[in-house]
Amino acid sequence: MPVVTKPAHQTGDFLVNYEEKVFEDVKAQPGEKALVTFHTVAFEGSIGLVNLLQATRLLRKGFETTVLLYGPGVTLGVQRGFPKLGDEAFPGHLAMNNQIVKFMEEGGKVYACRFALQALYGHGEPSLIPGITPINPLDVLDLVLLHRKDNAFILDTWTL
Repeated sequence: MPVVTKPAHQTGDFLVNYEEKVFEDVKAQPGEKALVTFHTVAFEGSIGLVNLLQATRLLRKGFETTVLLYGPGVTLGVQRGFPKLGDEAFPGHLAMNNQIVKFMEEGGKVYACRFALQALYGHGEPSLIPGITPINPLDVLDLVLLHRKDNAFILDTWTL
């Protein structure tokens, strides 16, 4: 068996080059919009949190950014906590909720489909994180089409 001659990694070591950026840092032109849609179940994978981070990054790049929660995506916008709402049962338990709140505090808009909220997941509008706007299921497609008309960047996410 070959002998390993390299020293073990230590806390604080860099394993990759974090300094090199390959592409230009794109910023929004005045009035540019972005829409990030979520059709994914909260906690069933990383895509919910990753795309909330992407939505926040788009907002910080100057895009007027909107998040659409529909289908199982509405579960991202439901208030959570244990044993009480807002209590973090374990580190990271409320990461998605906290990211949605941060996104809205920075000026992002979040919409949630009322049909999915009630018919699919048995929640009412008071279950949503304050600041999320509930919308008619017929508004889901129109919201996407309005962004398309405005030549917005649209990031669609689907998981099953």
